[in-house]
Amino acid sequence: MSGKFITLEGGEGAGKSTALAFIAQEIRNHGIELILTREPGGTPLGEKLRELLLDYKNDLMCDDTELLLMFAARAQHLAQVIEPALQSDQWVLCDRFTDATYAYQGGGRGIDLQRIAQLEQWVQGDRRPDLTLLLDVPVEIGLHRITTRQETQGQRDRFERERSSFFDKVRQTYLGRARQYPQQYRIIDASQSLDAVQQQLQQVLSAYINQNTFT
Repeated sequence: MSGKFITLEGGEGAGKSTALAFIAQEIRNHGIELILTREPGGTPLGEKLRELLLDYKNDLMCDDTELLLMFAARAQHLAQVIEPALQSDQWVLCDRFTDATYAYQGGGRGIDLQRIAQLEQWVQGDRRPDLTLLLDVPVEIGLHRITTRQETQGQRDRFERERSSFFDKVRQTYLGRARQYPQQYRIIDASQSLDAVQQQLQQVLSAYINQNTFT
């Protein structure tokens, strides 16, 4: 059984943390060895870069710096975690990957997508996710969830402080990529109840695992 690279994407307030734990358990229930990781981060160096990227005090960080730090963390992540795992026929589940860069730095920040594509090819070569699960939720619902969460968890990070117009661009870019790469993407309606979201995830994962278990 060859390793598979699965990514989880979605805007703020989409419920990724809860979904990630559910997805990981579903995959492991099939007896598949799984590496669970995240971006930016996934390595000691990547986690330090994550702190820089998310710290709301770094509000003067320019868009190009943000983009390059994302890919710097990704290069280390690929070299140290993702590629070794896949080459050992392990499955990898990653909380966000390069599709998030297209959505946030491309759609949200307005960076030319061709520039992102050049960095993508340089850092990743031909490596792309085998399956991307996109938790899609209307912006107003996502922002409401962030506000509710803030009451118990404190300060918003640097991205969570953006305006709704930023998150709308992020969402539309995600949906555009899902239309562009239908073989890679599966859209999950994350505006529904937790049970309904998990049912959608279970259906997608069961079909995908059954299709790939012996290939």
